[in-house]
Amino acid sequence: GDKIINVNDSSIVSKTLPIQDIRKLIRGKAGSNVKLSVLRGSTMKDITITRGSIPLPALDATYMVDENTGYIKLGKFSETAYPEFMETLAKLKQSGMQDLILDLRGNGGGYITQAVNIADEFLDEDKLIVYTQGTNIDKKNYKASKPGEFEKGKLLVLIDELSASASEIVAGALQDWDRATIVGRRSFGKGLVQEQYGLSDGAAIRLTVARYYTPSGRSIQRPYNKGKKIYMEEIKERYQNGEIINPDSLHTSDEKVYTTNGGRKVYGGGGITPDVYVPVDTSSFTHNVTRLYLDGRFNNFIYQYYMANLPQFQQYKSPTDFATQFRNTDHAWNELVAFALRDSIYLDKTPPSDRQAIEERIKAFLARLKWRTQGFYEVYNLYDPIFQKAKDVINGKQ
Repeated sequence: GDKIINVNDSSIVSKTLPIQDIRKLIRGKAGSNVKLSVLRGSTMKDITITRGSIPLPALDATYMVDENTGYIKLGKFSETAYPEFMETLAKLKQSGMQDLILDLRGNGGGYITQAVNIADEFLDEDKLIVYTQGTNIDKKNYKASKPGEFEKGKLLVLIDELSASASEIVAGALQDWDRATIVGRRSFGKGLVQEQYGLSDGAAIRLTVARYYTPSGRSIQRPYNKGKKIYMEEIKERYQNGEIINPDSLHTSDEKVYTTNGGRKVYGGGGITPDVYVPVDTSSFTHNVTRLYLDGRFNNFIYQYYMANLPQFQQYKSPTDFATQFRNTDHAWNELVAFALRDSIYLDKTPPSDRQAIEERIKAFLARLKWRTQGFYEVYNLYDPIFQKAKDVINGKQ
């Protein structure tokens, strides 16, 4: 619950100070010291810390959804992703897991070796996972090398428009082999192999030499043939053409159709198209609600509300307890309305659907302050449409 006020006697309390500048003040050479003035409750305290590398876990959350279903939120394919995944998979199986939801939403990728190793755990030995090929580069296959630890049981993979690269390798392979049901929205479409060459002035140039392809032959990479501007703005275009919010706009006439190992149709054109599509909920896109989330206003409110009601939150022993027992959403909402009014954001006439979405987010972000990302996802998934759709698929309702 600490709030950093000063860094080496320089105030960072400013609405106009970019977060990048704050990071520069705090970061420095490993082993050097930095003094932070922090506000803990109502008490200001100076703390001197020694800078150093902070290991970031690849997994954001993992838990048993019910007695049969496990959940793994893989945030990045870092160099520790595979060992973290294997340790978690073993624990979930020991807890009785028979089915698994693997959440790759927002995962921008990482090491291909980690992606291949994780995909290997779901596939039979010697099955193709991904291959690379270029105009002047021979085809290189990446295959499953051993029996997997979770070759049986229902597998749901969640993706969205920010799932990229290594995430698409895993999702594409599992879809092509009919091993998993992919739920969510079309992934980003990033599948280039690049080589770096040093220049005499110390700079470097990175050349694209090949692309990644799924086992069925789909190129993961989005095409460039409509020009750089259109390519760079393609995600925004998905909103404008209705793809993000309307499943009827998902497929276009110029998409190439491929088939999975079991004969199902899957689509090329860049990115991985889900088997079960879940659109973005646009009910919370009103002007006032959008302003609430800008410039850290919502996060500031969450922190202040949490600290003002700290004894209440200390009574909850787990995210599950909090999710099922917290009943003060009306009080939190009224506090938020008053807080937003200071910045001339008027929430008092917010439509019921928008209010409900905000209250759900309040609950999830409060859980994040107490239990970090683990708490956030345990609570947020209770209301998240993509997660709930995955549960429906597992339970045979889809």
